Amino acid sequence: MSERLLTIDNLSVTFGGLHALKNLDFHVDKGEIVSVIGPNGAGKTTFFNMISGMVEPTEGDIVFKGESLIGLDPNQVTARGIARTFQNVRLFANMTILENVMVAQHCRTKQGVFGALFNTSGFKQEEAEIREWGEKVLGFFGSRLVGYRLDQPASVLSYANRRRLEVARAMATKPEVILLDEPVAGMNPRESEELTGLIGQLRDEWGFTIVMIEHDMGVVRDVSDRVVVLDHGETIAQGSYEDVSTNPDVIEAYLGRPAEEAS
Repeated sequence: MSERLLTIDNLSVTFGGLHALKNLDFHVDKGEIVSVIGPNGAGKTTFFNMISGMVEPTEGDIVFKGESLIGLDPNQVTARGIARTFQNVRLFANMTILENVMVAQHCRTKQGVFGALFNTSGFKQEEAEIREWGEKVLGFFGSRLVGYRLDQPASVLSYANRRRLEVARAMATKPEVILLDEPVAGMNPRESEELTGLIGQLRDEWGFTIVMIEHDMGVVRDVSDRVVVLDHGETIAQGSYEDVSTNPDVIEAYLGRPAEEAS
């Protein structure tokens, strides 16, 4: 039987009387890759903001590993085991590539201010472990983010490598669930294909459970175990890619007219 990691129950988010999300039910099991799709304005980013503690729901609950996340700050959600990337890349541009993934591990550190001030042996050992894990995570992306690049500022990276670094930063927090917000946005077809393969490896080789927002249907088709479709903040379909891609309600949501008229 699959282990249920994340359950969202009857969740609603209202901004100024408008429903961004309405009566939303959602779940993800350990080891799944679940894609959340929908037209612009469907509520997808609000959905991620809500899980990661950036938006508090109006009603309903978010339960991760049997405990509610409601009321937690984003750093507390990360410490619980949920990391995320953003649609618009949010790196520390003036920090080095290695520093970006090292600072992400702050939620896992045990040495306090005393150790840092007096450079204790425990602090030095923990710092070495953080560096080692950071280099291992960056090595997942091949030669693009390691070697001489470790000490380069993130600002010098290409757009595609900035996206890779943001994924690496999420990995560095040692999460159980990674929320990927449009991971291949702005990439060319070759880059998209490569990252699609890496998303599968995040699950198969590293053991992460993935929830992904993505507009590229080729990526959704190739990596998803399940697809959930949102429209106007509500779930209108879910199932395999084949099921949802032929669902008349989904076709109407994307094309703005009934499926029979779109054919």
